[in-house]
Amino acid sequence: MEYKIADYKTEVHNDWCAGCGDFGILNSIQMALYDLQILPHEAVIFSGIGCSGKTPHFINTFGIHTLHGRVLPFAQGAKLANPKLKIIAVGGDGDGLGIGSGHFVNAGRRNIDITYIIYNNGVYGLTKGQASPTLKLGMKTKSLPQPNVNESINPIALACISGFTFIARGYSYDVRYLKEIIKKGIMHSGLSFIDILQPCPTYNDINTKEWYQSFTIDENNPKVRIPKIYKLEDEGYNGLVTNNDEASAKIMAAIDKANEWEDRIPVGIFYENNTVPTFEDRLQTRINNYPDYPPAVQNIMDDEGNPNTNIDRLIDELKAVKKG
Repeated sequence: MEYKIADYKTEVHNDWCAGCGDFGILNSIQMALYDLQILPHEAVIFSGIGCSGKTPHFINTFGIHTLHGRVLPFAQGAKLANPKLKIIAVGGDGDGLGIGSGHFVNAGRRNIDITYIIYNNGVYGLTKGQASPTLKLGMKTKSLPQPNVNESINPIALACISGFTFIARGYSYDVRYLKEIIKKGIMHSGLSFIDILQPCPTYNDINTKEWYQSFTIDENNPKVRIPKIYKLEDEGYNGLVTNNDEASAKIMAAIDKANEWEDRIPVGIFYENNTVPTFEDRLQTRINNYPDYPPAVQNIMDDEGNPNTNIDRLIDELKAVKKG
């Protein structure tokens, strides 16, 4: 049976603001799941708090709306409990790079096979437009009484140095290209991060759709317009690591590209490394039957509800400790 795109949508009313970039991201995720024919019961969408937190409500898969900044621990736990699931975690730039920044960094150390998507609009859209960690220094969006006093976080660079093995950026209004990036992130074996530039039409009156989609004029040829957003592959960039010796150079190249802003903003795959073992692979070296017998499939009680676990050895060891 082939699933239709409608099978990945729910009937839950969507109350995002008109023109919000979240709609494009939602459509891209649904289209990616459809293209890959990932069965709805074999996928789980996790979200944090904020406008993006509503995403699982609109996608017909299993969905968990978690706590502020805690989407990655939930998502990683689910993957380790049942490694056969396709796990997508989503959250805003404030959720993931503010209160959730510690989890972001430590997730990179593990390289668990999940996909993490950040909806990046530079503001806290659900709580009236305060400056988020990605808003540039000196910018004054409509809700700020004074220009932003903090330096911004570069999500791509942070992912590079944290250990993510697939790092990409997309733009929410280029839905079909974004869909392809998300598909590659889902199919990557390891921890994928996708930073999605997303206009907030209500509170970010600087990084608007018109700003992202603007052009500059080529000084050498006035008839040529140079788009602000450009695809990395169109200019010959390749972030794929084919052996461990290339990794450091590719990371530095990705960070350098990620620092491009204002006149030119790159989207595409900044870094992809398939040579790093996943956390699940490393677990299997210690627990041989882990892939076939993960926690989610273990039978922990009999037909009458009595536990199958035996903790007698643990009790004996605790008694021995007390006597000692």
